[in-house]
Amino acid sequence: MPIVEREPPKGRRESYVLPKVPVPPLKQTLDMYLTSIKHLVKEEQYQKTKSIVEKFGEPGGTGELLQEKLLEKSINTHNWVYDYWLDDMYLNQRLALPVNSNPAMVFPKQDFRDHKDSLKFAAHLITGVLEYKKHIDTRALPVDFSRGQLAGTPLCMKQYYRLFNTYRLPGLKRDTLVIHETGSTEQEHIIVACKNQFFVMDLVVKEKTLKEMDILSQLEKMVKMAENTEERQPPFGLLTSDGRTEWAQTRDVLIKDSVNRESLAVIEKCLCVVCLDDPSGMEVGDTSRALLMLHGGGHEKMGANRWYDKPMQFVVGEDGVCGTVCEHSPFEGIVLVACTEYLMKFMTGSPSKIGRATSVSELPAPRRLLWKTTPHIQGLLKASAERLQRLVRDLDMDVHKFEVYGKEFIKKQKMSPDAYIQVSLQLAFYRCNGRLVSTYESASIRRFHEGRVDNIRSATPETLAFVKAMTDEKTSLSDSEKIKRLWDAINAQTNSTIAAITGMGIDNHLLGLREISQEIHMEMPEIFTDETYVASNQFILSTSQVPTTVEMFCCYGPVVPNGYGCCYNPQADHLLFSVTSFHGSTETSSAVFIKALDEGLVEMRDLCLYQGSPTLFLERYPPGGLHQGPPTLFLERYRPVGFHSNPVPGERPS
Repeated sequence: MPIVEREPPKGRRESYVLPKVPVPPLKQTLDMYLTSIKHLVKEEQYQKTKSIVEKFGEPGGTGELLQEKLLEKSINTHNWVYDYWLDDMYLNQRLALPVNSNPAMVFPKQDFRDHKDSLKFAAHLITGVLEYKKHIDTRALPVDFSRGQLAGTPLCMKQYYRLFNTYRLPGLKRDTLVIHETGSTEQEHIIVACKNQFFVMDLVVKEKTLKEMDILSQLEKMVKMAENTEERQPPFGLLTSDGRTEWAQTRDVLIKDSVNRESLAVIEKCLCVVCLDDPSGMEVGDTSRALLMLHGGGHEKMGANRWYDKPMQFVVGEDGVCGTVCEHSPFEGIVLVACTEYLMKFMTGSPSKIGRATSVSELPAPRRLLWKTTPHIQGLLKASAERLQRLVRDLDMDVHKFEVYGKEFIKKQKMSPDAYIQVSLQLAFYRCNGRLVSTYESASIRRFHEGRVDNIRSATPETLAFVKAMTDEKTSLSDSEKIKRLWDAINAQTNSTIAAITGMGIDNHLLGLREISQEIHMEMPEIFTDETYVASNQFILSTSQVPTTVEMFCCYGPVVPNGYGCCYNPQADHLLFSVTSFHGSTETSSAVFIKALDEGLVEMRDLCLYQGSPTLFLERYPPGGLHQGPPTLFLERYRPVGFHSNPVPGERPS
């Protein structure tokens, strides 16, 4: 039965109807699973997995029983996979939020003339946030419609309503996503971080919402208060950068004191956090700005001037480094993009109202949040700082602008830009490692009620055939055969995308079957303890397309110690990539991956040009101009100086 998505206030647009997430047919999922892993594992391992899967799916077997239970759950809930997915993807994860989970959106570099300029920017930004929040509270946001594959379908808007009224509360084994009632009077304040101090800015004073000049006045007072070293509090924001279990244990210690308990309660109910950063002292480029958004540079820079549990943190640096850091569990990247693009357009298109609006008279002095500390808590702060610094040292990031061509060239080939880029990522990985691996590409399922994402498994058999044609078999295959294999890879990727966005992906379904087996107290089925299933859920290549219409970009870290995180933003005449890995892995290097990616994108372009005119292609690109040699030698050939130096040998940051 369809679900009414929302009921807007009277006078607003009509509500619209979205279907439930479907439960795919069991046999279809099992067949797709075997297809997705066959070329990624050894034959002996595949045959073992095939036998396990066939036994699971046999008539009257375990799979059919669990499928029946899942169908019952689908009937009795709005979204059968939502809670399973949220726990598995986020709330059960124990790694620290910075780098490992929280993505960042990096704004264009701002040219502030002085410190006052940066505060004016922050005041204008907060004004924009309040405007956007008003649209959310009144359900005035226009409905999103799908773009790209199967464009024109209305999308679920619930993620927007969780941008500002949620908080990720740490737990010993599982975190909790706290959702406050929209428009609650408890949420009439924001938190401002400055010099690792936290201040409360009440947004409503004497029943009036603060005007922009009032906000600026309060920010100026907070900065002055933060400079008072005699009243400076310990850098408690560091604690939120720790592993989730460690932070939960520390929080249990903190709340034994009423002062700490009250400060935590105020932060946990705020609309958002605004971080006023000092100049970082780093050379300001795309990569350094992205690093400062993801982890703040550690405790020695701005890493403690954050509260990582809050889904929306806006960073305004005195040196012009600005952006948003997000706790990812309440919403996806596309919702973050919509919010931040609104704010960027508000900032440039709506003139500042400082000095032109009536101020709230006699503003109360800002409140500094106070903390009670003990030698034990001081030790916990020191340990958190050290773990964050280890993570900072280990992260290997490269933000790269590929300027040879952009998505318009790809569209002219009648190819999907996203599918084309995904194939290029597989080619880059194969060139560096001589193999393909389990790959994650997020696929929105917002066309369903409370839909989040499923996974597009991009390392397809067709893609493997293509990347081999461009490497191992390069000299033995004709260009026409290479073109054919490229089209096969593009079509396979497109079909996988369509399956995922229409609720027919395999990862959510397998997750649901696994989790419902535990709900009915069944022994974990062998299909889920099989080494192939375990390995196939270790996504060595974690990717996501996050396109923007204004000048900004998204970035995030790898999801496994020996993996890559790759976020890409296709523009008309260029492609922007944010690639991350860990120095601690001997298998990865972001710079080497980028070099391989560049080379592959040029080769794919040349192949497409050959498709259009072989004679013209040979005149413009004579043989021998492209990279030759075994793909497995690529990493060794282009190994950077100092590559694989490991600050903490064998240790995964936590």
